[in-house]
Amino acid sequence: MATTSDIKKGMCIEFNNDTYKIIEFLHVKPGKGPAFVRTKLKSVTNGKVLENTFSAGHKIDDVRVETRTYQYLYEDDHGYHFMNNDDYSQVYINKGMIENPGFMKNGEEVTIVFRADDETPLSAELPAHVILEVAHTEPGVKGDTATNATKPATLETGAEVKVPLFINEGDKIRISTEDGSYQERIKS
Repeated sequence: MATTSDIKKGMCIEFNNDTYKIIEFLHVKPGKGPAFVRTKLKSVTNGKVLENTFSAGHKIDDVRVETRTYQYLYEDDHGYHFMNNDDYSQVYINKGMIENPGFMKNGEEVTIVFRADDETPLSAELPAHVILEVAHTEPGVKGDTATNATKPATLETGAEVKVPLFINEGDKIRISTEDGSYQERIKS
């Protein structure tokens, strides 16, 4: 049993007969009245996001979780399949349990969060940045660089991102998996 002072980003809690992951939180101490914690919670079972306010000192049921590194294998109609590199066991994750799955390529290392009690997978987290090759983009026009102009590009995984005009097909670029933004071009 934890209290609101123990809340941190990424923590899993039991709330409304479901398991939720804390996405954002803010401790608020108004000038008048008691302190409270404003949270944004994401259900790990169905992906719904809701906002809730807990009063200061409120007891919450935290869920003990374990993280393990798995390798992404393939996608089918229902979700994604991963393999543990230590014992070669496979685990299946529903599509709604992964944020920005378009940035995963075969062989990518992913951290999977399991409920410690019953070994149920709760979510999968991609690395903060991935390096992907640009599969298709229109050529940039010389002289169009007066501003921070961008153009759409399709990556090797099929995901679409906005990239600067100087990026060409075949270039490797670093992408932030959190918001899908272009970070930098990788020189070979």
